[in-house]
Amino acid sequence: MPHRNAPLSETGRLRLARCVVEDGWPLRRAAERFQVSVTTAQRWASRYRTHGEAGMADRSSRPHTSPRRTPTRTERRIIKVRVARRWGPARIAGLLHLNPATVHRVLVRYRLNRLAWTDRATGRVIRRYEHQAPGDLVHVDIKKLGNIPDGGGHKTLGRQAGRKTRSGAGYSYIHTAVDDHSRLAYSEILTDEKKHTAAAFWTRAQAFFTSCGITVQRVLTDNGACYKSHPWRDVLATAGIVHKRTRPYRPQTNGKVERLNRTLLEEWAYARPYRSETERRQAFPDWLHAYNHHRGHTALKGQPPASRIPNLTGQNT
Repeated sequence: MPHRNAPLSETGRLRLARCVVEDGWPLRRAAERFQVSVTTAQRWASRYRTHGEAGMADRSSRPHTSPRRTPTRTERRIIKVRVARRWGPARIAGLLHLNPATVHRVLVRYRLNRLAWTDRATGRVIRRYEHQAPGDLVHVDIKKLGNIPDGGGHKTLGRQAGRKTRSGAGYSYIHTAVDDHSRLAYSEILTDEKKHTAAAFWTRAQAFFTSCGITVQRVLTDNGACYKSHPWRDVLATAGIVHKRTRPYRPQTNGKVERLNRTLLEEWAYARPYRSETERRQAFPDWLHAYNHHRGHTALKGQPPASRIPNLTGQNT
């Protein structure tokens, strides 16, 4: 496709070429008529004589040969170091005695220029996916979180004083379900991660998704004991939901809910110095509502998860 300032489209080129080749116009007259140079008029006329209408299409400007391009053997060495050690361009360049700009250019060419796109354990490029419709897959996980003692922890009292109040505060377990397509989340702060607690959580989570017009088809979890239990199996089987598990020691497979766990720690759990666990828990519903309805999501082009749920508020029922 020609750029927006191009004087001739494919149709204009064809008209110019026909004026010269078929109607016998002089090149200068045709160039003046179509407001291009004589050289341009000659080029399109020559292509029309040789290739006909097909010659009016754009051609790649890539050269047939690139004598100064980095040798293939050197490119393979760069890729090998990148995959094996996950080093940046500067360190790779130092090892191979190359210019860092050359290394970066090779990594960009093979789409290895961002470490976030590669798996830290294997060095392989991460294959990202997103299901087509809400409910096709829901990610479920549990995050263990230390409780804040009354009066505040180390963020409020300081490291030394906070250490004295820490003992006996206990833990909370944040059970979370995230829809793969929309990133809509349902989450609860519960007292444990036992099988009956997890099963009861999913019953409420499914009711939430149903109220949003989402029919859950599959659920993805890790290999935790509660997700291998009979209560968990039965609650999914009763609803006709397929249960999928991640590969052992591969939390990246459940990455969408893992990323939400990190977000809620940064933007809610540790966002400000709370004076008690009760104060922090009271702030959680408002944060979760803001996440679903107002907070822009980078994977959704800056839109909140609610933008992908047409009937989230139930106004169309």
